[in-house]
Amino acid sequence: MNLLNSQPPPSSSSSSSPHPCCRPFRPLCCPEAPFKATPRTAALVRVRVLPLRRITASSAWASRKFSSSGLLVPKAASVEADASAISPELAESDVLKALSQIIDPDFGTDIVSCGFVKDLEIDVANGQVSFQLELTTPACPIKDEFERKANEVVHALPWVKDVKVTMSAQPARPVFMEQLPPGLQTISSIVAVSSCKGGVGKSTVAVNLAYTLAGMGARVGIFDADVYGPSLPTMVSPENRLLEMNPEKRSIIPTEYLGVKLVSFGFAGQGRAIMRGPMVSGVINQLLTTTEWGELDYLIIDMPPGTGDIQLTLCQVVPLTAAVIVTTPQKLAFIDVAKGVRMFSKLKVPCVAVVENMCHFDADGKRYYPFGRGSGAQVVQQFGIPHLFDLPIRPTLSASGDSGTPEVVTDPQGEVARTFQELGVCVVQQCAKIRRQVSTAVTYDKKMKAIRVKVPDSDEEFYLHPATVRRNDRSAQSVDEWTGEQKLQYSDVPENIEPEEIHPMGNYAVSIVWPDGFSQIAPYDQLQTMERLVAAPS
Repeated sequence: MNLLNSQPPPSSSSSSSPHPCCRPFRPLCCPEAPFKATPRTAALVRVRVLPLRRITASSAWASRKFSSSGLLVPKAASVEADASAISPELAESDVLKALSQIIDPDFGTDIVSCGFVKDLEIDVANGQVSFQLELTTPACPIKDEFERKANEVVHALPWVKDVKVTMSAQPARPVFMEQLPPGLQTISSIVAVSSCKGGVGKSTVAVNLAYTLAGMGARVGIFDADVYGPSLPTMVSPENRLLEMNPEKRSIIPTEYLGVKLVSFGFAGQGRAIMRGPMVSGVINQLLTTTEWGELDYLIIDMPPGTGDIQLTLCQVVPLTAAVIVTTPQKLAFIDVAKGVRMFSKLKVPCVAVVENMCHFDADGKRYYPFGRGSGAQVVQQFGIPHLFDLPIRPTLSASGDSGTPEVVTDPQGEVARTFQELGVCVVQQCAKIRRQVSTAVTYDKKMKAIRVKVPDSDEEFYLHPATVRRNDRSAQSVDEWTGEQKLQYSDVPENIEPEEIHPMGNYAVSIVWPDGFSQIAPYDQLQTMERLVAAPS
């Protein structure tokens, strides 16, 4: 199978329709993967044939056996031989093949390919093996299962007598770190908690989610973005209730409570703001971007109600990783929430979960739904959001918000805490999946000399010729903004041009740096309309 490259004419282009704790990896390109062919243009002047690499299965898996948990354990090549007769190379191969059977349930690939088996040491003579499993978040919900399975599959090797597994975490850098303000460059994932309507319990969800993630082992911060009515000073009780300034760096030092970093206009010593929208946007920008957040796994942003300038400013200043939507059972709440979901959709921020607050209460052995049912399920069904969580009406949940201690802290084994634990696991898994999808959405294959595109939340994968991508730039450098006249000519771009760097730009585009120093912003929507490299029989 080869790739056929059809070059478009200079002034036209054909269009075609368009966990998680592992380090992002670059998957191999399978030659049998389907390619969607597009019709050739009438101006086809050259055919470029690109070979595809074939992948074959290793014969080392011909002999296998099952462990007690059902995992396949590769049979050592020297199973009948003395341990002293096994070479270090063969022993290492045995261990890695055993570990490669542990599959990450969300990525669908093994932990060796994910790249977090570190510091492998083998003493063949004494049958001792030690290694480190380095996760990208300390809040991994299945880290104990990984450790157990790793011990089991390596112990099953005939020559192994002792196994030592060390668990650690090295959080990944933001995938678009270069575009972030300095204060946000050490935050792995930024999650917005939004409702677009006041009084539905959004701040309660944001605070309890943050402390749930902290209880799972993550480093967490909360940013209260509601300047008109900040809730954070009431819901938590830090010893220092005023933000401090670093005079040398001219930055803000956040306050802390139970290990979670906190920033709110309510801690600025001015209470609630009375100011116009543009001023509020500036205050939020300053509070968020000039704070010394330090190394964080998750920053939870408690969004203010509405879908106006303040919300848009937040989404544009900060490349949000994901959003959690909070609603109540009433129809009126659904109407406002729907507006917020559409806003996030336009801004290419994936909504990963819906929390329906004040759903029900239990009394006299029965469950009552005082506000009706179905608002949260309607959001999930209408907008395709994958996860729905119900929160009951609990006097203790309301009281904890007023007392300054979150419910998940005061009653970590209660029903509410269990629901937030499930929500926390969902956020960890979905953020990791999104980070991986974004980091591998657009890559350059040097052997094939083609740009591979797999847009997040899409199963479609296709390839573009680098020259085609460069010629389709729509910036002011390539197209006159006033007349629409094409300034970049077809012949200006050499056929053998190759990108030097490709970096994600939020969840909606990539930045491609070309050899002439030009940085092209290529939105996913535009890449999907470009003429593609199509499959042709060899």
